[in-house]
Amino acid sequence: MPETSTKTCLSCTKTLHGRIDKKFCNDYCRNNYNNGLKSGSNTTVRNINNALLKNRRILETILGGEEMAKTTKERLLQQGFLFKYSTHTYTNKKGNVYHFCYECGYLPLEGDWLLVVKRTGEV
Repeated sequence: MPETSTKTCLSCTKTLHGRIDKKFCNDYCRNNYNNGLKSGSNTTVRNINNALLKNRRILETILGGEEMAKTTKERLLQQGFLFKYSTHTYTNKKGNVYHFCYECGYLPLEGDWLLVVKRTGEV
């Protein structure tokens, strides 16, 4: 007589019924298991992207629909801006280095001042 082993769901460990190659009891368990596998490796990326998006929202708030505005570093810090996160930099012809969070960026000016800008059109 062949030996029969009972298979259990990889997510909730309930006994499986049905197909021989079945690994999960239902879609919820399958999704839960796969999300658990991916969550550890993506946590850092997700946290950094959330910080970038928050920085972008703060810069958009400062701009208030305009393409350019001045503010202080302190004002950005008070709103939770994290200066260590940016998507890219842009150096203009004068050698000024702008720091961007997607299409919104800032140029450090004298003292504590920053020029906040929004780039349009270019990719």
